[in-house]
Amino acid sequence: MAKILVTMPDDFLQKVDGLALTEQRSRSELIREALRTYMRRVSASQIKQAPKNAEILEQLIG
Repeated sequence: MAKILVTMPDDFLQKVDGLALTEQRSRSELIREALRTYMRRVSASQIKQAPKNAEILEQLIG
């Protein structure tokens, strides 16, 4: 598994660590799950937006 370096404000990191402790998860596990959730949400949004984008593209090309 790859390691990365992420910079964040100290107070935000304290909130992340507090949530991880409350959920009995590691900081890394919590951040991975947050990113998975974000990526699913963005992907779903892009799928919903695709027909409108296609329509706009057709108007521009048309």
